[in-house]
Amino acid sequence: MGTDANATALKLTKQGHASVRLEKDGRTLVIDPGGYSEQEAGLGADALLVTHEHPDHFDELRLRAAMEANPEAEIWTLRSVAEQLSGAFPGRVHTVGHGDTFEAAGFEVEVHGELHAVIHPDIPQITNIGFVVDGLVFHPGDALTVPERPVKTLLLPVYAPWNKYAEVLDYVRTVSPAQVYDVHDGLLGDLGLAFFGRMLGEGGPGTGGAAHNQLRPGESVRLAR
Repeated sequence: MGTDANATALKLTKQGHASVRLEKDGRTLVIDPGGYSEQEAGLGADALLVTHEHPDHFDELRLRAAMEANPEAEIWTLRSVAEQLSGAFPGRVHTVGHGDTFEAAGFEVEVHGELHAVIHPDIPQITNIGFVVDGLVFHPGDALTVPERPVKTLLLPVYAPWNKYAEVLDYVRTVSPAQVYDVHDGLLGDLGLAFFGRMLGEGGPGTGGAAHNQLRPGESVRLAR
């Protein structure tokens, strides 16, 4: 990759469970610094995105710490989360939904999706949104939302009470990204991570051409445009 490509690349850092940190041009955007993430997952963020209200994605104390540490930081999220934070940070918490586009700390963001995946018919289905950042990377939150545009990098929720391997694999094939990085894996130990590494890699039936990757918390990669 040449110098110009490096200058326009996004640095993606995996945080605990479903949280990731994206950096470019000296600015930082964090998605879903929830209760299964590191305590400091949101710190240093200029912009924070939250996909839904479940505590493994939304932790009020982590978000408050990030907002208090950086008085210029702002949050973009759906109504159920925004209502819990907007009173403490007037003008800095923005409600968004499917089809919205906005700029957050220099990142171009699109919102895709409306509902959380069904966990069980007896459990009420809540709202959930996913975020495409800079037209390059898509974080779907807790849903297998197919974005209404091509994406090169898919952040793949591999393990949750609401999904199974067949659905995960078919989701990758449908979205058809160039590459996949696992998220929503905080409940997996080494054996589980190895299973998904094998079944979504060369040992499985095939992802339709998408390269499957796993990062441990704290590991980073640069995503070329």
